[in-house]
Amino acid sequence: MYRWCTDEVEPHDRFDYWREVRAKGLFGVTAELEREQRADFYGEFSLGQVGNAALVELKASPYAVERSQSDIGHAPGDSICVYQQLGGGGWFGGMRASDFAIANGSFATSHTDLPYRTRPLGVSGFHLRILKIPVSGLATQDRRMRELAPKPFNDPALHALLDAGFADLGEAAANEGAADAVALVQALGHLALIERGLTRPGSRRGQAALRTARLSLARRLIGRHLHDPDLAPSRVADLLGVSVRHLHMLFELAERSFSQTVTEERLKKSRHLMREAPDRLIADIAAACGFESLATYYRVFNAAYGMAPGDFREQAARAR
Repeated sequence: MYRWCTDEVEPHDRFDYWREVRAKGLFGVTAELEREQRADFYGEFSLGQVGNAALVELKASPYAVERSQSDIGHAPGDSICVYQQLGGGGWFGGMRASDFAIANGSFATSHTDLPYRTRPLGVSGFHLRILKIPVSGLATQDRRMRELAPKPFNDPALHALLDAGFADLGEAAANEGAADAVALVQALGHLALIERGLTRPGSRRGQAALRTARLSLARRLIGRHLHDPDLAPSRVADLLGVSVRHLHMLFELAERSFSQTVTEERLKKSRHLMREAPDRLIADIAAACGFESLATYYRVFNAAYGMAPGDFREQAARAR
């Protein structure tokens, strides 16, 4: 994972460096900002390789961005981009399709080699993630992909799936070489193509994308409800909008079953709490993580780690 911010450049050079080296050289766009506003400019980004794609997270003060025909000629991409708006909102325009605004938490998609203009809507500036997937790396070669001008996602059923997929992808980028990164990239790419009508949800690729994204969301839902000792497959299936049978089928394709995943996540959370709250009673931690009894917690913890929770806490304290 490569990270960079304008603090590494002298204040009077920050926007010029961002414009020429980062915006034009790395992202292939033209950046503009009134000269009197450049002294206060700030920008940062991270860039990670995930499967055969690149994941960028960008934060920056407000400025105007354009990807012109000249920019495209200088730095062609031939990729599908999926955008996740993380803060404020953004405006896209200058395209064959109509202009649009994208709200915080929303998604959009486009092909890299079509012109557009964009800028943040508020004073907070840019904050977004961009997943850039080479067309050659997608498991379909529909020529219409190169005609996808920027457009927001309109299907609300896809939003939660995209959000979970992006969250998992961010973790995969931080943990380089994660085994499921390729499947996540394909899933997010084909969810974008489902939204744009180029992949049918019932097709083999569409179903594979939905399964991968639903598994990501199911794990996120488990994480949000670990405190519930009665957390059952039926609860997660209802939240996910699928049958219990379909939920179990999703976990059959994963390394661990539903119950194994719940137990593992509860143990991970309990270890985190013991590190972060060394004075908290172990019984309170066990209850907060959804274990039905302290005896069950001790038995499961010892089976997983070969030591009692108290011994782990002492070991963690010595390592500080």
